[in-house]
Amino acid sequence: MATTFSLESKLLKLDSKADIEPHLTDLVSNRDVEEFILQGNTIGVEASEALAEVLKTKSKLKTVNLADIYTGRLIEEIPLSLTSILTSLLPHNFLTYLNLSDNAFGLRTEKPLVDFLSTHAPLQHLILNNNGLGPFCGTAIANALSTLAKKKTSAHPQLETVVCGRNRLENGSMEAWATAFAAHPGIKTVRMVQNGIRQEGIEHLLTQGLVHCKQLELLDLQDNTFTIKGARALAAVVDRWTVMRELGVGDCLLSSRGAVVLAEKLSEGKNKELKVLRLQYNEIDVKGLAALKGAVKALDKLELLELNGNKFSEEDVELEAIREIFETRGLGELDELSDLEEDSDEDEEEEEADEEEKELERVVKDAEGEENSNVAQEKDKKVDDLADILGKTSI
Repeated sequence: MATTFSLESKLLKLDSKADIEPHLTDLVSNRDVEEFILQGNTIGVEASEALAEVLKTKSKLKTVNLADIYTGRLIEEIPLSLTSILTSLLPHNFLTYLNLSDNAFGLRTEKPLVDFLSTHAPLQHLILNNNGLGPFCGTAIANALSTLAKKKTSAHPQLETVVCGRNRLENGSMEAWATAFAAHPGIKTVRMVQNGIRQEGIEHLLTQGLVHCKQLELLDLQDNTFTIKGARALAAVVDRWTVMRELGVGDCLLSSRGAVVLAEKLSEGKNKELKVLRLQYNEIDVKGLAALKGAVKALDKLELLELNGNKFSEEDVELEAIREIFETRGLGELDELSDLEEDSDEDEEEEEADEEEKELERVVKDAEGEENSNVAQEKDKKVDDLADILGKTSI
């Protein structure tokens, strides 16, 4: 019999047992089903209970796709439905793949998610994209994965894939996620795009978590905020990932300085397997481009370098040099550079002003911290520094 049973995108509204039973006839009689797909329908509590009764008998299940199954459902329905379905899947020793994307979960579904993810030792691939988790539920999910690591034995596959993008994880959950990744050093794929993670969270995630994942092949952190702090953290750990094939840090505010730091590390040649490097929309100027030329030389398997949306001209000599490296090698290409922004003196002046403002903030903070100090000479020095900077900014 067919090993896949699918109701994908049939737009069924399954409220009651009577609604779903006619659609499960083939599933009930299929002893060999390995893949179950419900994606693109909407299911209620009673129909979920009926489905669960069937799923719990399918001991050969390997893959379950439950993406986008709660459109139009009441807040109260979702945790009850999810509890029924996930509980029925717990005994299945071959079930390694679970997709729960595009369901509005949030805090209300924390318990059924945690109960499953902290217990199901065979789990190998987890897809949780666009679920509205937020930092609190995101922390609970990460903690559940840390607990899962303790349940795995040599008889279980390692956790290899974690996709948790568009979930507002933010900095608040990064300590828990770093701990989770450190507990699963066999991770190969991590996608955590568009999560509102700022530079401090990125730094912690990289240096305390993903640094331990030496088998990492794909890392996609696009559309979060790195700045120079995150770029330095990435540069500090990227050479640990010697089998990495794809690195995505586009739209992350790396800055040109950040691109230079990363490119210099990649130029050391320890990421020989890298095939795709995504750096679009990062405010990279010609200085960053020049540094990337060295990285491209070292990355002799690079097939795609994405640089669109940065701050240089398409006719820039450094860009042409990168093209020539690809042409000479007979491998590699740039993405379509349709949205470039040429750098200007005004941009440089703004960068200098930003740095000056940050220095002012630092001195003010330091001076306030020294306010109660008994060391008058040191306090006076802070005040003098502040006066000097105030004088410069007033010109």
